[in-house]
Amino acid sequence: MTAHLTTPTPPSSRPPGHAASGGGGPRRTPPPPALVVVAHGSRDPRAPGTVRALLDRVRALRPGLPAHLGHIELNEPLLDDTLAGLHARGAGRAVLVPLLFGRGHHVKRDIPRAAAASPLHTRVAAPLGPHPLLVDALQGRLTEAGWRTPADGAARRASAVVLAAAGSRDPESRADTARTAALLARRLGVPVVPAYASAAAPTVPEALRALAGRGRHRVAVAACFSAPGRFATECAAASPWITAAPLGTHPALARLLLHRYDQARTAPAPAPAPVHVASA
Repeated sequence: MTAHLTTPTPPSSRPPGHAASGGGGPRRTPPPPALVVVAHGSRDPRAPGTVRALLDRVRALRPGLPAHLGHIELNEPLLDDTLAGLHARGAGRAVLVPLLFGRGHHVKRDIPRAAAASPLHTRVAAPLGPHPLLVDALQGRLTEAGWRTPADGAARRASAVVLAAAGSRDPESRADTARTAALLARRLGVPVVPAYASAAAPTVPEALRALAGRGRHRVAVAACFSAPGRFATECAAASPWITAAPLGTHPALARLLLHRYDQARTAPAPAPAPVHVASA
């Protein structure tokens, strides 16, 4: 996804240490943009603590990088409040990294809208999927749950994985989930079927029944969720065998957040729109 660039903060509100033009003193290197991890929000009381612990892991990997949390809905701080607080404290720049796994409505509209409304100079990073680091986290959680790819041919022919995701009506979001499933299938050596908790088909129970109809009875469920919540709980309840935990604080997920931050931070600025001058 191309990084979204919004209007820069006026010079008067730039943070201390920002390199200014003119003057005889030495130029100081401007501080890095703040990282704002954008979580969806959940009514499950375990979710906010899980996301905050993930941010602690990010901070441990990149000491000195200001890392903040903003929610789209349901939990505090809300994204708008996080951005307003950064501006009030003198921050000039921020990179918003969605804690989301595909190009759905929140990634395409809600987060860019909040970025555009902020007085900060902002960029919006790509969602976390598809990417090999996301596959690392999914495989790691499956392994923790007891998954082992069988070496025996008959057992392998009976094995598969259902990749459980939140779901979206946006076809690009479903395409991203399908690409993540394909990457995970290549890693595990068994079929991986994408399935959804809402807004898309097949559901996890439907995917499990379809695999059973093809003789795949050794089926694990991989949870493509960032934290515990209703969707993760419902998908786990449908699983007949191994169910992986949500990705949570997996080290690969923390590294992926930083990777998306770095991508967006260093991406070229979009070219200005052409100016059309009316003829006399």
